Amino acid sequence: MSLLLYSLDTFGVADDGRIFFNERGGLVGSTTYSRVWAEARELRAPSRACQWPARRSPLRPAALRALSTWLNAGVDPTEVAERAGNTVEVLLARYAKCLDGRQGIANRRIEKLLGGG
Repeated sequence: MSLLLYSLDTFGVADDGRIFFNERGGLVGSTTYSRVWAEARELRAPSRACQWPARRSPLRPAALRALSTWLNAGVDPTEVAERAGNTVEVLLARYAKCLDGRQGIANRRIEKLLGGG
């Protein structure tokens, strides 16, 4: 039996169908993914091989691009934070720099909201 099938048989899935979830059925935090990924690499690879950059979580670069893209597309930060398993405060502290240059878009939206556009 594969490890994935064993996990599904043992733990099932979260109420919303996610395969990986925390002990309360919620989202698994990014720090947990990073810690588990590092532990798995230590178990699987010789210690010297674990020193190279691939030791970092495989989710991080993809997550950075996805979250930045979603924010730049105008997705509500509350929604992005929820999907990322973070608070809005943490999300904006980490990704606010990707929102630079969006003042024009914000001004047009505010103008439209106030009936000027």
